[in-house]
Amino acid sequence: MPGEIEVFLDQTPGETRGLIARDGRFTHILIQREGDPAAVRLGARSVGRVAEINAGLKGAFVDLGGGQGGFLPLPKTHDLKQGQKIEVEVVAEPREDKAATLRRNGAAEGDPRLLQTGPTVAQSLAALAPGVEVQAGAVAIEAVWEAEEEALGRRVVLAGVDLAVQRTRALIAVDIDSAAGKGSGKSGGARQANLTGLAEAARLIRLNRWGGLVAIDLIGGGQEAEPLIQAARAGFGDDPDIVFGPLNRFGVLMLSLPWRLTPLEEVLNGADGRPSEMARGIAVVRRLRHALLADTRSPRLFARCTPQEAEIAGPLVEKLGPRAHLRPDPAATPGRVVIEEA
Repeated sequence: MPGEIEVFLDQTPGETRGLIARDGRFTHILIQREGDPAAVRLGARSVGRVAEINAGLKGAFVDLGGGQGGFLPLPKTHDLKQGQKIEVEVVAEPREDKAATLRRNGAAEGDPRLLQTGPTVAQSLAALAPGVEVQAGAVAIEAVWEAEEEALGRRVVLAGVDLAVQRTRALIAVDIDSAAGKGSGKSGGARQANLTGLAEAARLIRLNRWGGLVAIDLIGGGQEAEPLIQAARAGFGDDPDIVFGPLNRFGVLMLSLPWRLTPLEEVLNGADGRPSEMARGIAVVRRLRHALLADTRSPRLFARCTPQEAEIAGPLVEKLGPRAHLRPDPAATPGRVVIEEA
């Protein structure tokens, strides 16, 4: 029986976020920011010009116009030539130093340009959870904060399972252990703990918007492989691009997930791993918007933040109406917003 599904949509000026939760556990975070290049969003279609064919990388770099580009994987034999115009679609957003991955849809003419943007957050939510009522306002903002904290925590203790998920340059490492301590997984409890851990690992990986090679270290050895592989298939979904490997003799299950979205930490953080100035600026706007929704009586509310955050937040706060104001404070702690009355 399918679990209860909840859908949240937070349309804060500067950034729209969508969330999906099943049985009270968040499964998807969708984010679109104003000013982000539309041509490299998932699902966007463009006329592109083949800028370079790289035989070593088995693909072509494609100019999408407006300073944006993508990478088109190619088979061994193809008919593409440098300078050729083609219609392409984004099948994986940019990540790290990798450009957006493209799929060739057919021939095209004219200058490189965007033909159609990818789905909006609201459209993606409707596709993922059709017919479910969308919750907005303060409750959606609170859900955004909770989901982000949970995703970036990457460790869960649930129903006797201690689960840790970590992304490295090479792969995503998942460690499933018993919350009761070593040696407690020698009986049938190990099987149930592994099943719970596989479902939670799939949820956290999806929540963080990760892809690539996944190595899952299960509890115990000598367990029947097929039920565990079936549990992994149920948790990670029926995407035909997912490749499941066997359970090896060390009790490690391997699989490969396709990349689709830019990883959550890359959307929120800068190169130093800390929240970027843009993320902090929008966080100021979201915090102030939540305060305005919660307090409808105060004639004016102020968000005290750093001058750098105020510079980003300023034009966005104006969209919140005449009750919303900023108080730039050089002594403020970056990332910490204080709401004050007039």
